[in-house]
Amino acid sequence: MSEIKQPKAYHDLKGCQNRISTLQGGTRSGKTYSTLQVLMEFAYTNKDQGLVISVVRKTFPSLRQTSYRDFIEILHNNGWYRTKEHNKSENTYNLFGNLFEFFAVDQAQKVRGSKRDILFINEANELDWDEFFQLNIRTKLKVVIDFNPSMEELHWIYQKLIIREDCGYYVSTYKDNPFLTKREIKEIESLKETDLHYWTVFGMGQRAKNPALVFQYKTIGVLPKSAVFRGYGMDFGFSNDPTTLVGLYQDGLDLYIDEVLYQTEMTNDDIDYFLYTNKINKFDKIVADPQDPKSIEDLQRRGWRMIKAKKGKDSIAHGIDLLKRHNIIITARSINIKKEFDLYKWKQYSDGSLSNRPVDMHNHSIDALRYIAEHSIRNQGKYIIS
Repeated sequence: MSEIKQPKAYHDLKGCQNRISTLQGGTRSGKTYSTLQVLMEFAYTNKDQGLVISVVRKTFPSLRQTSYRDFIEILHNNGWYRTKEHNKSENTYNLFGNLFEFFAVDQAQKVRGSKRDILFINEANELDWDEFFQLNIRTKLKVVIDFNPSMEELHWIYQKLIIREDCGYYVSTYKDNPFLTKREIKEIESLKETDLHYWTVFGMGQRAKNPALVFQYKTIGVLPKSAVFRGYGMDFGFSNDPTTLVGLYQDGLDLYIDEVLYQTEMTNDDIDYFLYTNKINKFDKIVADPQDPKSIEDLQRRGWRMIKAKKGKDSIAHGIDLLKRHNIIITARSINIKKEFDLYKWKQYSDGSLSNRPVDMHNHSIDALRYIAEHSIRNQGKYIIS
């Protein structure tokens, strides 16, 4: 194995004797890459033991773009990759006689059925407590989680996990990663001048309550039976921006938000196929992005009840005001929506005061939510128009 200098997260994990290791870090601290290296080295020093090492994230598209990609890169960089050992259909790799499996928490049979020797949960803050519990009790030897501190204030990682005697807790930042370029470091450190909250979270790897956040919200595991379905909101995207579909439910002043779609590079054919295969009712209204009338018309011709959202100079401010008059509750599975709500903020002046305009970022699901809310809820509190 190479003796080159490694990030702090690598040494933290190698030296941790606890059954559970929690790696909190800012952006580019190297925690995910380092964890995979340590686990692969463990497989090397325990050749042909038939160990099962599970690498897990909330959804598979996110897993594929992060830890799965890093794992394959490490294999190639070390000359370990063998086509015959890679089962692409099952997302497994047999490394040194030990099995690495990659799966998502939304694959319920994997979470509640399979057992393993070692568990690595990437971006563990995306999971709810029960999902972690089910994975943990089926793990024999070791559990490793990594996460970014930009999360709900009362999260199970802090409330239930790091307080355990068998849990090691480590924090790392970009300064602890010797492989970053000067350009990458400069980009991260520019946050000190442009956004102190982002600097605290992504630069220093610490938790921080953002006074500029537009919304407060709670999470819920399952939608209550009392919540009435109001329809869907859709925002169109493509290469860099995702196409989003958000379900809106209401019970009095409580608005329940559910993520249905959050995906890039979707054509209208893809959207049509997604709606059909996910059994969206063609009678359910979908209030969509008014900036793309061509897509709305196309999907209408395919039989979907597409409605163009209101367009106006003050539509964003009006939609935010409408939503803030209600209690916002987001389903636990809606990980991308929660991320947007955790990052969506008011513009901030150099003196620290806040504008009444939001930053035009992290708003793809929020825009979709505005569209359906403005169409279905009068700006009068609890009174509804269907």
